[in-house]
Amino acid sequence: QVQLVESGGGLVQTGGSLRLSCAASGDVFSIGVMGWHRQAPGKQRELVAAITDNGVTNYSDSGKGRFTISRDNAKNTVYLQMNSLKPEDTAVYYCKARISTDWRRGYDDYWGQGTQVTVSS
Repeated sequence: QVQLVESGGGLVQTGGSLRLSCAASGDVFSIGVMGWHRQAPGKQRELVAAITDNGVTNYSDSGKGRFTISRDNAKNTVYLQMNSLKPEDTAVYYCKARISTDWRRGYDDYWGQGTQVTVSS
């Protein structure tokens, strides 16, 4: 069993900052790409940012310039620093990770339960 547990969401005013964290635990042998997605009411889930195990990052247009993704491989944790938040950033933010549970297995995708981010105008 693998669990991804997110934390750090909440209510913030326009222009404020939040830092999300997502820790993987359980039967984790190896972690590949980790990332953050978000889903606003009535919209499809979208990629915000992703980071490889050696630190290469990728951002969607929605996160570029304001958000920073990072990871601590020793802690199996990925972070999303969000600055200059706007009301349109309001969404449930989900952590996703590609995880192998055994050296003989490939990687599977795992999702966290989501954390609500609300930006008030």
